[in-house]
Amino acid sequence: MAWHVSVYVTLKPSVMDPQGATVQRALNQMGYKAVTDVRVGKFTELEFEAGLSEADVKKQADEICDKLLANPNIESYRFTVEKK
Repeated sequence: MAWHVSVYVTLKPSVMDPQGATVQRALNQMGYKAVTDVRVGKFTELEFEAGLSEADVKKQADEICDKLLANPNIESYRFTVEKK
């Protein structure tokens, strides 16, 4: 079995999200008035070989997010790990 990692990257709450604001305005214009905020982010899936431990997968996924997938100055990330 391999490891499947789902990575979610979003702007930090203190960073303005113009794309999210545009989507929110469009949704309101479409009649979805209950939507009061939208934050747009990125989603990435990673597959790791089965021979690694879950701890190793988490360590490597964290390093990958911090070094490549997210800009730690303006973005936050989280990920989930599951066996496939």
